[in-house]
Amino acid sequence: MAQRRVFQTLARQYSSFSLSLKTLNPLLQSLPRITQIPHFPQTFNLISSISASNQHTLFTITRHFSSNRSDDSEDSEDYDDDEEDEMGESLDEDDVVSGSSGKREYTPEEKESEAAAIGYKVVGPLERSDRVFKDYEPVFAVIQIGSHQFKVSNGDCVYAEKLKFCEVHDKIILNKVLMLGSPTQTLIGRPILPDATVRAVVEEHALDAKVIIFKKKRRKNYRRTKGHRQELTKIRITDIQGIEKPVMPVPEKTKKAVKEVEKVAVPA
Repeated sequence: MAQRRVFQTLARQYSSFSLSLKTLNPLLQSLPRITQIPHFPQTFNLISSISASNQHTLFTITRHFSSNRSDDSEDSEDYDDDEEDEMGESLDEDDVVSGSSGKREYTPEEKESEAAAIGYKVVGPLERSDRVFKDYEPVFAVIQIGSHQFKVSNGDCVYAEKLKFCEVHDKIILNKVLMLGSPTQTLIGRPILPDATVRAVVEEHALDAKVIIFKKKRRKNYRRTKGHRQELTKIRITDIQGIEKPVMPVPEKTKKAVKEVEKVAVPA
């Protein structure tokens, strides 16, 4: 289709040129004229007879279609060059985005620093031989993850905003412990307890329920409806360290029940 359009434009230009010759002086009017406009059929086989190497030298076709990625890339490159010339600054290496995934690539040092700013540290994947889950202990901790605070004990499950640099079944350490408490003592941080840590395991990356966002400006014919699902990370608390844990007393009712069962079991 593009080649056909090019030939049609050439024919129109040629016809306009032949008409302009009529208005020239009588000397030029004596020259032989071409009165018939060449007719180009729909199936024009001239280019098929020419070798592929000479096609680009004879005709240069410029297309501006939305599906043409090469034109878009050229336009974007020109736009970027203009921006660099105007601002006089180039992009830093930290702002480079990988073209395949479309996400920024972080170095291990950057991952560690950003995770520490949020309030956690990735230890490693959970192995089959690890026995991290323990029985309930009468100790609680108030931790901070990002901008949210949670009161947790070992065995509790917490949903926090998605942690970027950890995968499912990874062991993490929550560093920002604001307070520790037990039946015998309470430790309050100013604002953080430096020697206290809370260990946890990442169980799942999930999405929260949808929230409808509706905006309206009256008398302006403006209405916008959007939906949002927050990305969450499910964390299971495994251990709280930094405070003395009291020994759980064994209830006496169980001992009495065992003695009664032994008495009943004696044969008559």
